[in-house]
Amino acid sequence: MSTEQFDAVIVGAGFGGMGAAIQLNRLGYQNLAILDREDDLGGTWHVNRYPGLTVDVPSTTYSYWFEPNPYWSRLYAPGNELKTYAEHVADKYNVRRYMRYNTTVAGARWDEDAQVWLVSLVGGQTLQAQFLILATGYLCQPKKPDIPGIDDFAGTVLHAQEWDDEYTLRGKRAAIIGTGSTGVQLIPKLAEDVAELTVYQRTPIWVMPKFDVEFGPAAQRLFARFPVTQRLMRMSSDLFMDIMVTIAMWKFRQFRPVNTAAAKIGALHRFLAIRDKDLRRKLTPDYDFGCKRPTLSNVYYRTFNKPHVHLEAGGIARIEPDGIVAADGTKRVIDTLVLATGFDVWESNLPAIEVIGREGRDLGKWWRENRFQAYEGMTVPAFPNMVTQASPYAWVGMSWFDTVEYQMRHMNRLFGELQRTGSRTFEVTEAANAEFLDRMLTLLDDSVFRLGDCANSRSYWFNSSGEAPLFRPTSIRQAVKEQDSFPLSDYVLA
Repeated sequence: MSTEQFDAVIVGAGFGGMGAAIQLNRLGYQNLAILDREDDLGGTWHVNRYPGLTVDVPSTTYSYWFEPNPYWSRLYAPGNELKTYAEHVADKYNVRRYMRYNTTVAGARWDEDAQVWLVSLVGGQTLQAQFLILATGYLCQPKKPDIPGIDDFAGTVLHAQEWDDEYTLRGKRAAIIGTGSTGVQLIPKLAEDVAELTVYQRTPIWVMPKFDVEFGPAAQRLFARFPVTQRLMRMSSDLFMDIMVTIAMWKFRQFRPVNTAAAKIGALHRFLAIRDKDLRRKLTPDYDFGCKRPTLSNVYYRTFNKPHVHLEAGGIARIEPDGIVAADGTKRVIDTLVLATGFDVWESNLPAIEVIGREGRDLGKWWRENRFQAYEGMTVPAFPNMVTQASPYAWVGMSWFDTVEYQMRHMNRLFGELQRTGSRTFEVTEAANAEFLDRMLTLLDDSVFRLGDCANSRSYWFNSSGEAPLFRPTSIRQAVKEQDSFPLSDYVLA
């Protein structure tokens, strides 16, 4: 039996887990445990520290609304500033005291008799909690490419999510596999150091121009002294991001010309950077804008104009101890292999741990057999007193903070009602969950995912069934509004 008892156990010490802890503190819950398998807080902004790492959402929007940061150095801040911001939030809101690092959760099980969650840790210890908050994020399980011979490579392998700062790339013959958001940031930096760089691309990505500005000391002093100035900037970046995502992705049926215009901007950006027609063709996506996460860069395309940078877009046949053999038989001899192959979102991450609810219901198994679903992107029938943040239909907008903060609002109303009624447990009803799922599926009928040409996108937004249930297909404003008005009768309190 458990040796420690908590009001809530939160799995994950990133911005999601910290947001949940802050909200629970506001509600009066002080006996918390935040568990993380890494050796420090920050989630993805602690794990990722590869060269060129930046946010691809304006920093003014990529932060908590309730805790603006006047000290961003740029509109698109480098990754180390997000790590610093995470440390600031943890200290200011005093949630670092709950954090336990190097602690891996093996699984969680609902104890029907005791009406508590039993959280099992690797090593044998079990924690007991009234509430379970899953804050593991969508991007927490790095994906290793399944390429013949990859384990036989005799040179140095660098994973983007496990970057070795001690290793120097100066003068190396390197190859990188992956041209997603991480690859787009990494490739220009690698090209600055290596003697030769070969980029292996499976699927081209939509790369848009990056309208970045520097926030010098004068701007930072202005933001700090007159917070309203930063609020106004944030309102502008919030509104722009929300409108663009809503009409280019979710209202594709009604606003297809907007999506087309975005694609033309991307094409012009590519044309102005690359004059070689064949190279430009290889870098041109053959799927609609919005099917796969686009990214921003002013230097990515130009990097391919450098004589020591080569693009291989025909596929990889195998990896040998001293190099990579392409599908056409050509071989590149290399001494360093960089993997920027993203994350496994579906197979090992939803959920990231084994979760067993009432009557032995296995969350991962149930999702895969009955479609991925979660009421308001947060709660699931047969899983009492559980909130899951990175869940089906949860991700709203393009900033993770938008998701975290609308979920904090939901927790405020739900847990507040729990306290008002003197109840100890909540559970969403099957009917409410089914109605929410039907509404999300209906909204997706107007989206680029259903009406656009996404067949060749190979996007992690789609699962193996061809569905795209990560996003909540509404505006941020709508998602926030619903958290203040969802029927409390959608939950059974006891």
